[in-house]
Amino acid sequence: MRFLMVTAFVGLMSLPPAAPARAEGGHPHGAHGHGAASGPAAPYAGLETRPIKALSDRQVADLRAGRGMGYALAAELNGYPGPLHVLEHADALGLDPFQRARTESLFNAMKAQAVALGERLIGQEAELDRLFATRTIDAAALDRATAAIAATEGALRAVHLRHHLA
Repeated sequence: MRFLMVTAFVGLMSLPPAAPARAEGGHPHGAHGHGAASGPAAPYAGLETRPIKALSDRQVADLRAGRGMGYALAAELNGYPGPLHVLEHADALGLDPFQRARTESLFNAMKAQAVALGERLIGQEAELDRLFATRTIDAAALDRATAAIAATEGALRAVHLRHHLA
């Protein structure tokens, strides 16, 4: 049954892939303009006014809503649709009431976990931003903050991918 659902879904899927969360709102490799007095480099003009410099308003909203933000493209584009997309095409897939209820349950569980991790990630990015803004960052604090952010992003991606797998 799973093979038939995936095959039917892949035939229906025509959405363009979402961009990964980190690619939005600036250069993917960090600022090239060094020094606070000189202000942001041209590619970053306006980003200095963000409450959390590393996250756009859209990224914050997506994290708070538990949206995928491209974290599950490895699954999505290889025939493992997520529960939301399965629900969007439930009629065309011919889901029976049990399958629909199971998929809704998977989606709700994924969303709850993703929202919690998204809030954690927002807080961690805010803390990193604060450390730089207050000039209280050092190498050890940087390592701790970025390791925590990486762990949370990895957990968030795993949540999305796990529910595509389910």
